[in-house]
Amino acid sequence: MKLFNTLSRSIEDFEPYTPKEVTMYTCGPTVYNYAHIGNLRTYIHEDILEKTLMVLGYDVRRVMNITDVGHLESDADDGEDKMLMGALREKKTVWEVAAYYTDAFFMDCEKLNIKKPNVIAKATDYIDDYIVFIKGLEEKGYAYLANGNVYFDISKFKDYTKLSKLDLETLKIAHRDDVEEDAHKKNPHDFVLWFTKSKFENQAMKWASPWGVGYPGWHIECSVIALKNLGEQLDIHCGGVDHIPVHHTNEIAQTESFTGKPWTKYWWHAEFLIDESGKMSKSSGEFLTVSLLESKGFDPLSYRYYVLNSHYRKQLAFDFEKLEMAQTAYKKLKRKTEALMPYFNKETNLSEEGHLLSDAFKMQLADDLNTANAITVLYDVIKSNISNAEKAFLIHQMDFVLSLNLLSNGDSSEVTSNPEDAVYVEEMLAKRKEAKKEKNWALADAIRDELKEKGFEIKDTPEGTTWEKC
Repeated sequence: MKLFNTLSRSIEDFEPYTPKEVTMYTCGPTVYNYAHIGNLRTYIHEDILEKTLMVLGYDVRRVMNITDVGHLESDADDGEDKMLMGALREKKTVWEVAAYYTDAFFMDCEKLNIKKPNVIAKATDYIDDYIVFIKGLEEKGYAYLANGNVYFDISKFKDYTKLSKLDLETLKIAHRDDVEEDAHKKNPHDFVLWFTKSKFENQAMKWASPWGVGYPGWHIECSVIALKNLGEQLDIHCGGVDHIPVHHTNEIAQTESFTGKPWTKYWWHAEFLIDESGKMSKSSGEFLTVSLLESKGFDPLSYRYYVLNSHYRKQLAFDFEKLEMAQTAYKKLKRKTEALMPYFNKETNLSEEGHLLSDAFKMQLADDLNTANAITVLYDVIKSNISNAEKAFLIHQMDFVLSLNLLSNGDSSEVTSNPEDAVYVEEMLAKRKEAKKEKNWALADAIRDELKEKGFEIKDTPEGTTWEKC
């Protein structure tokens, strides 16, 4: 496996701290609004990264935070409070807003076949841990109190810009003309660890602390959540390229100051989805969400297919004409792969050519996640002279990573951590469906009971049958 490491600005051989075990942290959403499709492009590529590692034989433990407190408009602790903005906009409490948009985010992920992380951590569940962390930084001389707020002193941390490779003078202090620099900082790039005095007098989320009643800064949550769930040294930290100069830079400074150890081996960043105006965001142009795409007649998996035909480190230009073309190609691909469904057998033995195609697919993914070339190999499978059983078997293997529902009619299961689980359950559900069709209710119930005994929960819905690992 080779990955581009933002820290070294080079493609490196992937060697985790512990052989065949990978700890992976992904910056999650700030739940004050729907995720736009630019955000979701990053999560799709992170999903591909996790599943690729699994297919290559790694045991992956992935953690994602849910930011429900502390994130201001700017990464540099400037601007309005995002959660308060959402609450005022919708005339709800910040807690209600957070709960609603957390559910909405994971509904979008489900539509895009993005696997849920092993651990989903809400920022508000770690308040006591932030306090312990900040006190530790104080004791080590990295934090100071000014005007009621606790700041991290970047002058005490060597190589503060080792990730961004930027000169401090080039970093923006204020991201908008109407934002004033915090006069209480020793250095304009020092960042807040804990707020007790802020311009938000009606801040709803507040907790008692040694420094007074207040709330944590945004940057601290990722460091603490990663440390609590993945240990002091992390293999992969993921996020968008916009996090490099401030958020991830601050994470490194505070985490390595706290532990005294090198933290993350591989920093992985996805590029922007752009439109005519540039970087796609919630504040510019039409607010593009998964629901909006659906309202315009697009299958969410057509968008996933669109994304996978680009490299995660390159900006991807979006427009509806291109998405229409991607949907047409995706539908044609689905028709070809679904025609092979009757030939699928998990006991299929691959020929020499079949093994070569399987290896070629993995090689493309192992080459810094070259998903576009991996899809080309998928088409090579369809066009090859191997048997239909081999084709179906290979497509099933490949679709564990691509997750495009290539061998299903839409009633597909949630992706699990084991491809063999999916094969077994889908076979059993096909038998159950046939039993119900023949009104053999006893057999249908017996299959359901067997699946439940093996740890799979089956749900019959108006849209079809779904399942998940308990």
